[in-house]
Amino acid sequence: MKILIEGGRVIDPSSGRDETADVAVADEQVLAIGRVPDGFQPEMRLDARGCIVAPGLVDLNARLREPGLEHEGMLESELKAAAAGGVTSLVCPPDTDPALDEPGLVEMLKFRARKLGRCRLYPLGALTRALQGEALTEMAELTEAGCVGFSQADVAITDTQVLMRAMQYAATFGYTVWLRPQDRWLGKGVAAQGSVATRMGLSGVPAAAETIALHTILELVRSTQARVHISKLSSAGGVALVRQAKAEGLPLTADVSIHSLHLTDADIGFFSAAMRLTPPLRQQRDRDALRAALADGTLDALVSDHMPVGSDEKTLPFAEAVPGATGLELLLGMALKWAEDDGVPLHRALGVVTQGPAQVLGAALGPQHGHAGRLIEGGVADLCVFDPQADWAVTPDALVSQGKHTPFDFSISGMRVPARVRATLVAGGLAWQAG
Repeated sequence: MKILIEGGRVIDPSSGRDETADVAVADEQVLAIGRVPDGFQPEMRLDARGCIVAPGLVDLNARLREPGLEHEGMLESELKAAAAGGVTSLVCPPDTDPALDEPGLVEMLKFRARKLGRCRLYPLGALTRALQGEALTEMAELTEAGCVGFSQADVAITDTQVLMRAMQYAATFGYTVWLRPQDRWLGKGVAAQGSVATRMGLSGVPAAAETIALHTILELVRSTQARVHISKLSSAGGVALVRQAKAEGLPLTADVSIHSLHLTDADIGFFSAAMRLTPPLRQQRDRDALRAALADGTLDALVSDHMPVGSDEKTLPFAEAVPGATGLELLLGMALKWAEDDGVPLHRALGVVTQGPAQVLGAALGPQHGHAGRLIEGGVADLCVFDPQADWAVTPDALVSQGKHTPFDFSISGMRVPARVRATLVAGGLAWQAG
């Protein structure tokens, strides 16, 4: 399909482009930016005046709850939510039911996503069978089936020898290992250890649960030279370790979730189950360190940590509620709100949800990732058109996702979220258009 996006402010963080221009799309590619080629006859025109035209967002952590938990999120509804949020590429962890430890499961998931055509789906394979932390999976077969890396999701490996062997194997074949650092024994609480958890009588998770695990991971990276991506960093101590490791030149990248970037344990309020998240919300000093690290490039990406949870699982006492929140439709807005709050340049705010995560994904995929996270002539036409002035109140009815629970719900936070996506293109096709 030939599409002409007219009069928008075109921003590409990867190249530094920032200009008002038309964008011509044809044959799944960006045909031209600025001067439209003679004879170009668009089949569709999108009026982007007053809007920003940017690369499609890349989300490195979004659970779609399929296979196995379809009552909490269907692939169709969640990929539609991704498109509504301007997300054109997403990585899903392997903690489905069953876990993504067999090639057939990965192939089925990718086939269904391709058929829906709303978003590019990149599954992570299970690092160990059934995520039990004992026997390694067949990484080569899972890679052939379409996995872009290997992860334990939120399940910690207690046997360090198993983790070392997994990283040695991954290093040998150039695979990326995605790990969320958390000590299994110290991480059993429901809130961050501190005065809030103590006052509320909630079992606490110390920051050491993250830093101890991260020390182990970094020592194994030094030993094996495996490429590792750290998921959902949550503490100031973790930030310091990642910063030091990067200065040392270790093959390491890291991200932070929209929840840890904007919220603290004080937001739990009167035991709000919407704030029951993994990792738990930490103190303001941790949030401030995460925000600074995202701004200075220590952290490479901002992720939605999308995990739709049903009402039955959330309408429980805080300690019993299932952790998780919907986030795909909020990723762009939370990046822009961070920029507004901290005076971060717009290019950087867009970069942490486009260029940065695309580079992490590109390291795993190699040349086949194309030009994801970039808006350049000849590049893939994965684009997001959004109105930066159209702030909105997050309510269950306003969300496309089957998951309706989020800490940023207006009735809980009183916060209005900046920017609304007007249109999303995936491979040159219209995946979403606001009504």
